[in-house]
Amino acid sequence: MANSGVEKLKLYSYWRSSCAHRVRIALALKGLDYEYIPVNLLKGDQFDPDFKKINPMGTVPALVDGDVVINDSFAIIMYLDEKYPEPPLLPRDLHKRAVNYQAMSIVLSGIQPHQNLPVIRLIEEKINAEEKTVWVNNAITKGFTALEKQLVSCAGKHATGDEIYLADLFLAPQIHGAINRFQINMEPYPTLAKCYESYNDLPAFQNAVPEKQPDAPSTN
Repeated sequence: MANSGVEKLKLYSYWRSSCAHRVRIALALKGLDYEYIPVNLLKGDQFDPDFKKINPMGTVPALVDGDVVINDSFAIIMYLDEKYPEPPLLPRDLHKRAVNYQAMSIVLSGIQPHQNLPVIRLIEEKINAEEKTVWVNNAITKGFTALEKQLVSCAGKHATGDEIYLADLFLAPQIHGAINRFQINMEPYPTLAKCYESYNDLPAFQNAVPEKQPDAPSTN
């Protein structure tokens, strides 16, 4: 483990959170040991005063590294990449690096917020469940269409070539949730589907999936 001999990192996470999912992938890729602290969003653990001291926004993930507390998934990943630079999560090539940032941004601001629990709960309460589904499907379809066009010319085995980079950390959880939670058909997005299939061969990705987390509901 890259952080052996020092205080163990603490990750406040929720099994189904795609934001926490991408951080779990980063930690695994870096070979970092950490303590998993579950925050049950359905039960409202995020509003607990003790947790609000860690993250005033009341969201996951939150990473505690000694006296350092970081609450945003992108900030956490960049912090880990700078503190533990191997393997690098950004390519040296400036154009390819920009593509990674663009793909990350589409997921981070163009898709994920529209399927967030408070948003879809509000739509269901104010309108109905059917409109909630339409809203989420529209956000994912719009984002995936843009990502497919953006990545088709630069994808290799993974999103921006044959190495794992930042874009993959954001794509994997988003596609996983789209398929398993929202039943999105990936046929119109062959590049994204190919990338997602490639992650099945990588333990760092497979060990980070929601279903394998300690707070995931039992399937027995």
